[in-house]
Amino acid sequence: RDRLPSVKQKTVAAEEELVSKPSPMGSMNSLRVSSDKVEEKLEEKIVTDVGSTTIMAEGSRSDELRNQWMHKDPVPKTDDPLTIVLVSSEVAPWSKTGGLGDVAGALPGAFATRGHRTMVIAPRYLNGTKNDALYEDVKFTGKSITVWLAGSEVTVGLYHIFKDGVDFVFVDHPAYHREGGPYGNAYGAFGDNLFRFSLLSLVACEVPLQLELGGYNYGDKCVFMANDWHSSLLCVYIASKYRPYGVYKDARTVLCIHNMAHHGTEPASLFSSLSLPDDWYGAVEWIFPEHMRAHELDKGEAVNPLKGALVTCDRILTVSQGYAYEITTAEGAFGLDGLTRGRQHVLNGIVNGVDIDEWNPATDEHFPDHYWPGNMAPKAECKRKLQIELGLKPDPDVPLIGFIGRLDFQKGGDLIQDAVNSHGLLDQDIQVVMLGSGDPDFEDWMKMCEELNEDKFRGWRGFSVPVAHRIIAGCDIILMPSRFEPCGLNQLYAMRYGTVPVAHATGGLKDTIEDFNPYAHEMSGAGTGLTFSPFSAEAMMGSLNQAVDVYMHHKDQWQGIQQRAMDQDFSWQRSAAQYEQVFRWSMMDRPYA
Repeated sequence: RDRLPSVKQKTVAAEEELVSKPSPMGSMNSLRVSSDKVEEKLEEKIVTDVGSTTIMAEGSRSDELRNQWMHKDPVPKTDDPLTIVLVSSEVAPWSKTGGLGDVAGALPGAFATRGHRTMVIAPRYLNGTKNDALYEDVKFTGKSITVWLAGSEVTVGLYHIFKDGVDFVFVDHPAYHREGGPYGNAYGAFGDNLFRFSLLSLVACEVPLQLELGGYNYGDKCVFMANDWHSSLLCVYIASKYRPYGVYKDARTVLCIHNMAHHGTEPASLFSSLSLPDDWYGAVEWIFPEHMRAHELDKGEAVNPLKGALVTCDRILTVSQGYAYEITTAEGAFGLDGLTRGRQHVLNGIVNGVDIDEWNPATDEHFPDHYWPGNMAPKAECKRKLQIELGLKPDPDVPLIGFIGRLDFQKGGDLIQDAVNSHGLLDQDIQVVMLGSGDPDFEDWMKMCEELNEDKFRGWRGFSVPVAHRIIAGCDIILMPSRFEPCGLNQLYAMRYGTVPVAHATGGLKDTIEDFNPYAHEMSGAGTGLTFSPFSAEAMMGSLNQAVDVYMHHKDQWQGIQQRAMDQDFSWQRSAAQYEQVFRWSMMDRPYA
């Protein structure tokens, strides 16, 4: 626009000169373009050029921000590689019921990227469903291993696939071939789970010694990582059956607790089936408190695999620092707090990571409207399409609140139920969607709630990965009212997608969510979500109401929460570096048992 006056003067002068000259065609007055129209045309041209330049600049800036979001720093290779053997009852994508499967499927790849030789050992489940096809590329090694267990010789086959730099070894036995999931079916938990997972643990001790992969075996100088009670007997077997004979004297065992609520406890009469030396009964001995016994003559005697690991492993890990503290309390340890407090000096917590390629709002395959920091406008379109998919009124101004999880005691769905029934949650101008399955009574309540609040509530019974992705992307708020949460993943997914978590301040939720403070940093704000405590509907409603108020009336603060949440590093490489440090600490110390 600054050059418009001079251009106009030159154009008018040229016009006057042209008009003053006679023309063989007659008067040129009829062809003269007024100076006003010239100015108008020039203004349109310059504005168009400026607009195009602005659009190009904005597009270039958006591409630059996307490249920054997608950038991954090079992973440093270690100069002193470890040999790591992770043993788990489930490993994604082959078998998964929760966070354990995700850890076993993703963390080993991060170890391998850092230069460590890494193996995962898990059962080969076949249940006659489409999931069996996941094992098509897993090939039989030609190697079988025979162990003494439950009073007889038990032979298993070993299957193998090399993926993402990791040796995945699957233990094949008829006990893993049955209808249902890894631990049970519609009728409850399998009655022989102690046998199934003691077999996994004992075979896992033999695999590094007997199975050659890439021309040589893993050997007996390695770090075993046992996960939850299912593979916890590995720690007891190493201490009782191998180290006394000079085998695995240079190996270390690390127990990782993902959920302390499950111990794998069975009657003491089954001790003889574990193939442990008689003088090691005390390691797994467990006496139930009187109030938990079946009758007056019940002595409460049992075997407890998780307890056995706690008293024999070299280090203990949990999946968050907050949960590491909670399992030392009477409420969080479920009767094992005396042991965990006694070993606090070797107890650490490391927050899980997430697969930043699968959970990436800039490339997510489950919705087309991709976004990233600096280009958040498509998130509003994700919300609009989700509202339409759910049959709710598309309204960008109404906060959309989501819940994803099992409908059980731990996940705190009853707190949402209480908030709806007694605290007027749905009396507000909000929309709520719940995705999950579990307690039949709670599923029925969701159905009834939807019928009574068709314009505000949707309950999706079951689970769908694509729907979960769209809820994470389309919602404004993710609600996580868990009673206890060792780590939690949905809050990590939500923050990566710019969806604000509102959660109970417990375990990993407290560790990963920085509570919103609008007055921090000279009123520019701080925090990546909102938490509440104590565990009550009143406290939850207080934090949820604050979140709704910020969303509706303080957009700049809301955008700040989103930006800070998306800036967090929850990659597996961050977690792997911390695991590696704990493994090295274990190798520095003498074996504990």
